[in-house]
Amino acid sequence: MTDAILSVENLDVSFQSHNGLIRAVRGVNFDLKKGETLAIVGESGSGKSVTAKSIMQLLPKKTTVINNGSIVYEGEDLLTYNKKEIEKIRGSEISMVFQDPMTSLNPTMKIGKQVMEGIIKHQDVSKKEAITKAKELLELVGIPNAEDRMSSYPHEFSGGMRQRVVIAMALACDPKVLIADEPTTALDVTIQAQILDLMKDIQKKTGTSILIITHDLGVVVNMAQRIAVMYAGQIVETGTLEELFYESNHPYTWGLLQSMPKLHQDRSVPLIPISGSPPDVSQLHDGCPFAARCPYVMKVCHSHMPDQSKLSETHSVACWLQDERAPRVEKPDLGGETVDRTETS
Repeated sequence: MTDAILSVENLDVSFQSHNGLIRAVRGVNFDLKKGETLAIVGESGSGKSVTAKSIMQLLPKKTTVINNGSIVYEGEDLLTYNKKEIEKIRGSEISMVFQDPMTSLNPTMKIGKQVMEGIIKHQDVSKKEAITKAKELLELVGIPNAEDRMSSYPHEFSGGMRQRVVIAMALACDPKVLIADEPTTALDVTIQAQILDLMKDIQKKTGTSILIITHDLGVVVNMAQRIAVMYAGQIVETGTLEELFYESNHPYTWGLLQSMPKLHQDRSVPLIPISGSPPDVSQLHDGCPFAARCPYVMKVCHSHMPDQSKLSETHSVACWLQDERAPRVEKPDLGGETVDRTETS
């Protein structure tokens, strides 16, 4: 894809354990275009965060084994970079926002100094210029009285305001790619919406490409242009927002959509959870990893992993139901008002 700023190709990541290698990410492929938001969605343990941390090379060196693949950023494979080279990229060109802001902030340092750190490290500016930029960043992310709050400590901010500070730190060096790993999970619904709106607004102003990692499809409604659904270390379906919400073809995607509240759904109608639990990735065998939980499972699902079927230029799915020999199944009713089309166009 020529307009991709970041391309992950056939990535395979394992961890060494007492029981041998645990394959956490298996053959993952995706592109992040310039200026777009791509969401990777899936349950806990599906490999989303491992994929994100692989890009930033934040996984523990002693136990991590990257068996295969490449992570190409602006034509360069980051997996070939040494420690010094990746540190030059990390924070300055590719930044990351983590789930819990308190793990990203030093409780003993004032907020202003923490925002300034990245600016001073990666940019040739004076301390005075760094202070000015840090204040501007805090204003950009909506911190009231930014100049005064520069001298505050993290515990003096609410959870939502701390997350805004973390976003300001991630934006300190004008990165081209922003990776947001479950950036709103620890926040209440109202603050969650504010943070997502903030990220959309920043993207419009800066043109930053955003890779958002989440377990909740509802988080990415009206934010992501494309979605990759991940399960047991593999991407099982990829498409535009509308393709995934209105024309999805993988039973796991259907399950995620059925378990998500709809805009005008009667509250007396129960949500439908996905039966069973995600598989233990250390115990995976041949075949589709979703087979044990799939209501449409066939014999072949247990023995062979399906290839990706290309349904359109932007939509692909890995499911045996796409095989011409498979029985036709009726898609479940996923609700008609999951996405506001006017907002996402």
